Amino acid sequence: MPDFNKVLTPGDDVDNGEINVVVEIPKGSMLKVEWNRELACFELDRVEPGIFAKPVNYGFIPQTLDEDGDELDVLLVTAEGVPTGVFTKAKVIGIVNFEDDGEMDHKVVAVPADDRHYGDINSIDELGESWKRQIEHHFNHYKDLKKLDTTDVQGFRDTASAITTIHECIQRWDG
Repeated sequence: MPDFNKVLTPGDDVDNGEINVVVEIPKGSMLKVEWNRELACFELDRVEPGIFAKPVNYGFIPQTLDEDGDELDVLLVTAEGVPTGVFTKAKVIGIVNFEDDGEMDHKVVAVPADDRHYGDINSIDELGESWKRQIEHHFNHYKDLKKLDTTDVQGFRDTASAITTIHECIQRWDG
């Protein structure tokens, strides 16, 4: 019999870069879907212009809180989009330091733990400079048409930096 009181944790071995990721937005989607923890469901926040479709799956690590008050974001690298609501165990390969309207809004970069396409990747640098430029361009401009918000990608960091940020966000969640 399943234990319905169990909840999804940040991961079984965060110290070694193993995390749980819940996908909010599939790669290629224009739908800005967000987890609403108060209602325990996904909600459609807005529809973005097609030019700003997500270049990578976008999700979060459960039971974490980033400096912006939301769960810690994850960019989950896969060859295809992963549907909203799917959870996977993932391997951390780096982090994007990102500021959104004056608040830090980190984005952990990960690949699924059992991915036979990207699974051999162990570092964000292995994704290449072109991938980094695309991510940087997307996050520096995806709110341009709103004309109110400002965003700034402040650089890419390694797995150790990502793990440090994950631990800080777990501690913030635990209060």
